[in-house]
Amino acid sequence: MAEFEAEEAPMALATPPQASSGQPNGERARISARFLRTDKWWVEPAVTAGVLIAFIIYSTIRAFQNSYYYAAPLLSPFYSPCLATNCVPGSSDFGTPFGSWWVLSPALIILAFPLGFRLTCYYYRKAYYRSFWLSPPACAVPDAHKKYTGETRFPLILQNSHRYFFFIGLVFNAILTFDAVIAFRNENYEWGHMSVGTLVLLTSSTLLWLYSLSCHSCRNAIGGRLKHFSAHPVRYKMWTWVSRLNGNHPRYAWYSLLGVAFADVYVLLVATDTIPNLYFF
Repeated sequence: MAEFEAEEAPMALATPPQASSGQPNGERARISARFLRTDKWWVEPAVTAGVLIAFIIYSTIRAFQNSYYYAAPLLSPFYSPCLATNCVPGSSDFGTPFGSWWVLSPALIILAFPLGFRLTCYYYRKAYYRSFWLSPPACAVPDAHKKYTGETRFPLILQNSHRYFFFIGLVFNAILTFDAVIAFRNENYEWGHMSVGTLVLLTSSTLLWLYSLSCHSCRNAIGGRLKHFSAHPVRYKMWTWVSRLNGNHPRYAWYSLLGVAFADVYVLLVATDTIPNLYFF
């Protein structure tokens, strides 16, 4: 009998395994629930939607307010650079190339570029796809849409412009860093001073650099097209640094967003004489 079983066993293994759904008859389990998650999966998309809506409302109001964005030497990041002649005196460090024909808020000239960078950001796309479009709202939760086309059609195909907004965003980072540096002046434009506002602008610009340098497009621009890292040791080293930052990209995305908003709030409070801009020296 033992010899018979030893001879028959290989023949049994030669039969291909049948697909199984976990049920004795091979049928799909009949479950009435749309999904099996019992945790509060909806909290994250709800919080994301709430924060983004609050930021959109606040930034829109501030952009059209067209006032209280400059308290020498502090300039709100929402209005930097200020490029029209209707800017508050002293706030146009890069001139007024838009001249007097621009009669709307100067913030509307430049806000489209930071907005385009964040709107097309890989992380933010995931965040607002889940929170606003429910596509999908969370892992293991059904998509609210019956049809999926990805980002192959208008308008989502425009998301491919993210790499271009990335390079434009670097220009704005440099400008906001310049604003932080010249904040080492007092209200009389005398150098050698540092205030709370200086630290606020420095923190905001630093967070923006971390957000940009941790971007997937930055990582690709530095080392994505290289076939042999050994032939490009400098770029490889830079790629490893950026790759470490990339792991914290979502965190920097939120920190930088809140940092920019806080910087604007601080300048608003100082410009309206609600709080003083205290100087350390």
